[in-house]
Amino acid sequence: MLDTIKAMDRATVLHPFTHAADYAWGKIDPVVVETGQGARIRTADGQELIDGFGGLYCVNVGYGRREVADAISRQAQQLAYYHSYAGHTTEALARLSDRLIRMAPAGMSKVFYGLSGSDANETQAKLVWYYNNLRGKPAKKKIIARERGYHGSSVISGSMTGLSFYHDLMDLPLPIIRHAGVPHHYWGADDGEDEQAFSARRAAELNDLIEREGADTVGGFIAEPVLGTGGIIPPPAGYWEAIQAVLRHHDVLLIADEVVTGFGRVGAPFGSDLYGITPDLMTCAKGLTSAYVPMSAVLIGEKVWDVVRDGAAQAGAFSHGYTYSGHPLAAAAANACLDIVEQEDLAGNAARVGGRLLAGLSQALSQHEMVGEVRGVGMLAAVEFVADRATKRRFDAALKVGARLSAAARARGLITRAMPHGDILGFAPPLVLTAEDADLMVEITAAAVREVADQLTREGAL
Repeated sequence: MLDTIKAMDRATVLHPFTHAADYAWGKIDPVVVETGQGARIRTADGQELIDGFGGLYCVNVGYGRREVADAISRQAQQLAYYHSYAGHTTEALARLSDRLIRMAPAGMSKVFYGLSGSDANETQAKLVWYYNNLRGKPAKKKIIARERGYHGSSVISGSMTGLSFYHDLMDLPLPIIRHAGVPHHYWGADDGEDEQAFSARRAAELNDLIEREGADTVGGFIAEPVLGTGGIIPPPAGYWEAIQAVLRHHDVLLIADEVVTGFGRVGAPFGSDLYGITPDLMTCAKGLTSAYVPMSAVLIGEKVWDVVRDGAAQAGAFSHGYTYSGHPLAAAAANACLDIVEQEDLAGNAARVGGRLLAGLSQALSQHEMVGEVRGVGMLAAVEFVADRATKRRFDAALKVGARLSAAARARGLITRAMPHGDILGFAPPLVLTAEDADLMVEITAAAVREVADQLTREGAL
């Protein structure tokens, strides 16, 4: 039966971020995931794995939560679907929206729903344009994102993403999107430049970019509080304070992309809370439903909402939406997940156990000859590897060091992610991770590093 399932899949599915030819011709074997519980998954061939990446940063409450499944079932039996156009709603959606506004940083006013972080960031772009059209500034449309930022893989969100492989052969990025420098002190700082000075320089560069483009043409700036797919990079000291001052000066909307950092992942309700960010717009997904049902949310600040509301006399109905916006099953799942987040203090657990994970990785690896940096915040961590610590010389990309490290960890029962920009192992486990599992993750990772270091030494690459 398992071979049949694998053959069916290979013959019919175009998998995201998978080498199409290697999969089609059998060089990549399908992994059939069968069950999950807590921070672990089990494959159909019987392998049990600690999911050190929480799916894709998204299974915050862990696998197998019966209370979420029951909430979905109850809603499905009562009303499986109705749209949210023309003022239609459900109790689950109204309660969720009220809850999100109360959870969010001060100043948020309304919620718009989609299905993914990508479509939510498409919505954000349209809101920036709509807002500026309504207030008589039709040229103020460009959106600045950041190099190595990740905001999705659709047309506008993929353009916002600052990773070139999302653009190659896809005719992206669109020219309405610009990119500012990555806030990574380890690679970007000048000799002797501390984090505060580095942050001030990045802010000055942003200011220069806006002035070159013309402040009357720049409508929005989108950024993750903590860079995710670009390498799991917490911001350097002083960064967000300096960046926000530039945006306020030029009347540029700040879009906080909280798809990864929301709902407790950073040890606080949102990354904006942790770093003192006051967004005009917020993007949420992933932990909103812990991926039990697809759902995203755009939180709209009072400044933007006031213009949208007052402009309705001119514009009429807000002409944007999806068939599944505010889907009742997703709303029910989100309410159940957020109950768990609150009742089990998963933000607190992310801070405590995530801190233990980061400290363990640092103790085990920070002095290793091929480790350049160990970093993280809350239940996010990364280890970046280099060929020479003293000079920060990178490994030859052909060695595929990150992929080898990830494979070595997986062979020992731990899923990590070989991050796409450099030789980086990323960690973003479910927020229900226990201290014992955090320690086991450190032990497995250290063993994987020793194995790959031995290989590289034998190959003369280290």
